[in-house]
Amino acid sequence: MRSVYIHIPFCKSICSYCDFCKFLYNEEWAQSYLNALKNEIYEYYEGDTVKTIYIGGGTPSSLSLDDINYLFKILDVFKKNENAEITFECNINDINKDLLMLLKEKGVNRISIGIESFDSVNLRFLNRKHDKNMIKNNIKLAKKYFKNINVDLIYALPTETMHIFKKDVKEILALDVTHISTYSLIIEEHTVLFNKNIKNIDEDLDAKMYKYICKKLRRKGYQHYEVSNFAKEGYPSRHNLTYWNNEEYYGFGLGAHGYLSKIRYENTRNFNKYLKGEYKFNELLVSTQEEMENEIILGLRKLNGVNICEFNKKYGVDILEVFPKIAKVINSKKGLLEYSVVDDTHKFIYIPEKKIYVMNEIINMIM
Repeated sequence: MRSVYIHIPFCKSICSYCDFCKFLYNEEWAQSYLNALKNEIYEYYEGDTVKTIYIGGGTPSSLSLDDINYLFKILDVFKKNENAEITFECNINDINKDLLMLLKEKGVNRISIGIESFDSVNLRFLNRKHDKNMIKNNIKLAKKYFKNINVDLIYALPTETMHIFKKDVKEILALDVTHISTYSLIIEEHTVLFNKNIKNIDEDLDAKMYKYICKKLRRKGYQHYEVSNFAKEGYPSRHNLTYWNNEEYYGFGLGAHGYLSKIRYENTRNFNKYLKGEYKFNELLVSTQEEMENEIILGLRKLNGVNICEFNKKYGVDILEVFPKIAKVINSKKGLLEYSVVDDTHKFIYIPEKKIYVMNEIINMIM
């Protein structure tokens, strides 16, 4: 079964760090966009059963309730697995009773909420419009309708000290939600921060913050299952695991990416072209070698790593023959890559948590 990503490019304000495809909400544009989205889905959806749907952006919660109603009428075309995970992204300041009731009614069973920080200076730096009290009140409200809630935290901001950072971690743990995503600030091109020539913080401080997050969240019962993601037992993001397991997924909407039948594709970010039905910007036929490389690159993001038995079965080759440097890295005794056996069909290579911060260097060694 495949997964589905739906991109909603509208926002009520533009965050200083965001390089995703987005622009300010306009009611007329939203209607035109949803009509084009409907046409794209009807043209490319192959009628198969889907296991997850993720509605992201942009800010899906910036849509009006009428827009959201229409969006879910469009999504009714998908044949869903009986226990499909359906996620809807929200900004914390958009959360209210009417929105939550509507999402619940439409079958959403997981919401992902952008919080980013509790500190007023950090929030101004990120151009976010909420405050600490709004976070606490709206999360409390969201819990009345949803059990499966993710919140995002951004750290390693030039505006924050270790003291502020630790307060943010403490506050986000106090929310007691089922899933936490933590992201070190990356200053991307085509963002307000990049245009202002803002620089990333010192790498050593970034690493110190990351290790602190891993330690504190683990002590509070969160499983560190992927580089940036932590979940209580039974609540990892099934949709995002689709990406990290190198499985197929549809990508619908402006700037969306998809991976179907060995083709990775990227949709146009040009709004006018999209409205005209010119959806695809780029398509790439992925070779078997590239597929295997992606299996390693994505799989090692997970803390349990790559199941070499499944890899060998999927590609009909021995992983150690295709990537002989794996054995060399394991045997180097530097603790960069480890091997574990659960049973005859579950044998893993993985990066231990204390080394996951240098994951990119380890993957470069293997490749």
